[in-house]
Amino acid sequence: MRTISASASIEKAGFEVVPINGYIGAEIRGIDLRRSLAPEQFRVIHNALVEHEVIVMRDQDITLEQQLAFGRLFGKLSIHPFSPNMKDKPEVIVLDYSVDNPPALTDVWHSDETFRDIPPLGTILRARIVPTSGGDTLFASMTAAYRGLSERMKKYIHGLEAQHDFKPFRTLFGSSPKERATLRRLEDSFPNPWHPVVRVHPVTRKRILNVNPQFTVRIRDMKEDESSHLLQFLYRQALVPEYQLRVRWQPNTVVMWDNRSVQHYAPHDYYPRRRLMERVTIVGDRPIGVSGPYAAESAPDKGGRKQVETGSKPGRSVRRAFERH
Repeated sequence: MRTISASASIEKAGFEVVPINGYIGAEIRGIDLRRSLAPEQFRVIHNALVEHEVIVMRDQDITLEQQLAFGRLFGKLSIHPFSPNMKDKPEVIVLDYSVDNPPALTDVWHSDETFRDIPPLGTILRARIVPTSGGDTLFASMTAAYRGLSERMKKYIHGLEAQHDFKPFRTLFGSSPKERATLRRLEDSFPNPWHPVVRVHPVTRKRILNVNPQFTVRIRDMKEDESSHLLQFLYRQALVPEYQLRVRWQPNTVVMWDNRSVQHYAPHDYYPRRRLMERVTIVGDRPIGVSGPYAAESAPDKGGRKQVETGSKPGRSVRRAFERH
């Protein structure tokens, strides 16, 4: 499937795809998710998602059923084993934080649910109630983060695997026999998968830096201190401003991100004000790394979007990533 939406296709779809930042994010303008999408319209949205990695759709006064229907266009919906799911719609996660329920576990860079053997394809989040200030969500393109590494570093991490764990959710369980038994059952269900440090996107074939501080534990065949130092360096790539998008929420804003290529971070800067979001998550595919010996990634995309220079940040002289301050 093509990942660049042709002008003719966008015109036929009846809405606009407007890039937000140089490396990540696009606004879909003129779309109405209350209506069923024609195949050509869905194709444009799908292509915008994999190309821009985060798509923002504002003023979508939709029902929960319509949000679920939109998610099912991309695939089967998943049920989170730890988050507060709706009883009658377990595919929906309700994130309702306020003075009575302080926000937790979201203020760490992460891709959703990489503790699964098959992490999600993407996530759709809809804002119901937003605070008057604060409560934004930050996203980082891990495609751009990978491209920003030096060739020497890319060669070094080529073929490495990292172990993932549901470590932040372990804090939800106490020491009672019942809680410990539940935790053991979950450990059996999610037995610490090994994922490639460099993942290949199944659609675009781009390489993605595939470790995150919330769920990644260690790198295979490394001593603990070696693994920790390398992971800390790789985690910091999400902090480069050029790779980031910051979304300011309004009621009825719908944001979808490609969980295969994006990390996100939700600050707790709005507490004690209320923030109510509803989340739907799409089942993905098993992460696959680059096969064979190392070779430099192919030329940047067509379509006029500037790419990250190898080992540099845009608009600056070329410097290796580990020389940044």
